Amino acid sequence: MHILLVEDDARLAGLTREYLERHGAAVEAVADGEAALAVARRRRFDVVLLDVMLPGKSGFDVCREIRALSDIPIIMLTARGEEADRVLGLELGADDYVPKPFSPRELLARIQALLRRTRAPSGPRSPAVEIADLTLDPASRTATLGGRPLELTAYEFSLLYALAERAGRVLSREQLMDLAKGNCEEAFDRSIDVQISRLRQKLGDDPRRPQRIKTIRGMGYQFIARSGK
Repeated sequence: MHILLVEDDARLAGLTREYLERHGAAVEAVADGEAALAVARRRRFDVVLLDVMLPGKSGFDVCREIRALSDIPIIMLTARGEEADRVLGLELGADDYVPKPFSPRELLARIQALLRRTRAPSGPRSPAVEIADLTLDPASRTATLGGRPLELTAYEFSLLYALAERAGRVLSREQLMDLAKGNCEEAFDRSIDVQISRLRQKLGDDPRRPQRIKTIRGMGYQFIARSGK
C-alpha cells in the first residue's frame, strides 16, 4: 500500500507516517501542495491523504488538480469540520473526509475501507450492467459512456452501479449509502446529493431535466432505464 501524505504539521506527519508504516504501508510525506502535485505526477500511489490548510496551494486546489490527472482515492484531513467544507471537498473529487484530531487507527481503517471499495470485490462476481450507451463493469471497476471511458472515483462508481443495477427503482439516500458501502463520515445529509450532482455532470445529464438519474422528491433517486443503444 503506497500512500502520499500531504501535511505541513511536521509532528503530525511524523506520527501518522510512523503508525502507517508499522502497519505495512509505504508512505511518502510532503509539506505543501506544489510538492504534492510534483510527486503525484511522477509516481503512482494507492491513496492520497491531503490536509486542507497548506502553505501556498490549499488542499482544495491540490484535490482539484490531482483529480484532473487521475481517479486515485483522496482522503481530506482537516481541522475544518463544517458541512460546507466537507461538501466542497466532495464536489472537488475527494472520496472521504477525516476531521482533526483523528485516531491513526481510525485513519488506517478508513484507508482500508476505501481501498476495498476501489479494488475488485471478492466472492461471487457482480454482473456487468448495460443501459443504453452506459456500461458498468464491477470486475474491473470501469465505466464507459458511448464507448468512451468515464473517469469516476471509487465512491462514484459504487453509487452509479447501485443505481443502474436497480434501474427503475426509487432508492432512498440511506439505501444508496448502504449499497455503495459508504461510511459514517460520508453519511451526512448532503453527501449523496453532492455525489449525484457530480455523476450527472460526468454523464452529461441536465439536472433540470435529467434523462438518467431522476430526483424523486421526498423519496430519493431513480436511474431511468432507457431502451436502445
